[in-house]
Amino acid sequence: MSQHILSAFDRDLEAVQALVVKMGGMVEEQILDAAKALETRDEDLAEEVRKRDKAIDALEERINEEAARLIALRAPAASDLRVALSVIKISASLERAGDYAKNIAKRSKLLIELPAINGSTGAIRRMAQAVEAMLKDSLDSYIQRDAGLAHDVRDRDVEVDQMYNALFREFLTYMLEDPRNITACMHLHFIAKNIERMGDHATSIAEQVIYLVTGEMPDEARPKTDSVTAFQEAED
Repeated sequence: MSQHILSAFDRDLEAVQALVVKMGGMVEEQILDAAKALETRDEDLAEEVRKRDKAIDALEERINEEAARLIALRAPAASDLRVALSVIKISASLERAGDYAKNIAKRSKLLIELPAINGSTGAIRRMAQAVEAMLKDSLDSYIQRDAGLAHDVRDRDVEVDQMYNALFREFLTYMLEDPRNITACMHLHFIAKNIERMGDHATSIAEQVIYLVTGEMPDEARPKTDSVTAFQEAED
């Protein structure tokens, strides 16, 4: 009987983890498409990104329900419980990253009506690509239970912070040079901040993997660069 229960738990756990991987793929696509819509000033793609967020939210709800049912019905032991709880935490990080992609798409539609800021959207796209790669690797580390890859993702967050800080200073310069740039640069700053926060969520997933594999959260503080302090809060 115990073997039957164990097998049933494993099957249920694999199914809910497959949903997490599916959700991760959807969020990765959202990040890249939101950045593309911004760079190409594609209003239709921006609207598509905005609408697709509902499917991500619905999938998070399903994952939470399945994980709760799994815990209630199977009463997993400590190590298995840790895995079951991880899907809830990871799906929450993915949902927030998806929200930020939606916010980028919403601001992109507004930026279409404003003068372009030279070179800014290309830099933001490169930052988004770096974060998407972090997210992909964090999910791969989860699937493979690869703590080394998870640590690598965690270390790469500092590169995203550096990109964000450089963009912030660039936008500030544009605003000081010409007040007519202020509105566009403020939107672009919030977009860059959204992407930086996506990197934080990819890093949080990596830390969950480290906890799953080792049983402990990383002791050392998460690597961070000195960040700018003004205009730090992005709108949700």
